[in-house]
Amino acid sequence: MKIISYNVNGIRAAFKKGFLDWLAQSNPDIICLQETKASKDQIDTEAIEAAGYPYHYWFSAEKKGYSGVAILSKHKPKHVEYGTGIAYMDAEGRNIRLDFESFSIMSLYLPSGTNIARLEHKFQYMDDFYDYINTLKQEIPHLIICGDYNICHEAIDIHDPVRNKKVSGFLPEEREWLDKFINNGFIDSFRHFNKEPHHYSWWSYRANARNNNKGWRIDYAMATEPMRNRLTRGVILPEAKHSDHCPIVIEFE
Repeated sequence: MKIISYNVNGIRAAFKKGFLDWLAQSNPDIICLQETKASKDQIDTEAIEAAGYPYHYWFSAEKKGYSGVAILSKHKPKHVEYGTGIAYMDAEGRNIRLDFESFSIMSLYLPSGTNIARLEHKFQYMDDFYDYINTLKQEIPHLIICGDYNICHEAIDIHDPVRNKKVSGFLPEEREWLDKFINNGFIDSFRHFNKEPHHYSWWSYRANARNNNKGWRIDYAMATEPMRNRLTRGVILPEAKHSDHCPIVIEFE
């Protein structure tokens, strides 16, 4: 089973940059999308189905052109869960989950902390999401949470850990939360297979950051501990350039 996660920074913009051709070539069983910035009626779903994904599910923010998550699948799920049931989270369209017989997959778009108000919102979201997942994984032991967590975990995950230590996305409190999240029963699938530095999933559009590989690894495919022996591969695909993020891959039996 091959799953890709990709913050597309606008699905319609990604379409114009060749996203569908790339998707057909990559051929995942499932792809989780974040920051779709569109409602379902604004998207060419016929083209998605023609690319081999007859099952596609969209959860958009109430605010037009903002946030939004989706999952496209070759396989029909037994259940689709839109949101978390926590109202302020669901108003921003940040979580969708598909349940299959032997595993569940969630697409997550965790908020960024662009200013003081949004940073407080992010911390509240992190705390409430932690509690929500802590309960959910008792019910669903084989769970993968793919998406943009908007946090670099360790110094190895960011090109300049010293200068960014006071920037949201690499604040000590954010890193501690992600550490706690992982240690409470999750596997960072990329780091499970790759220990080397200089692997990133997001680059600023400024200062030629991507060409100079001055990036951040803020996109993750987290798998619950019961899936450890099923994991076979975890990689990042920086050559895909439909967004300021790049796709990440998790494969399992």
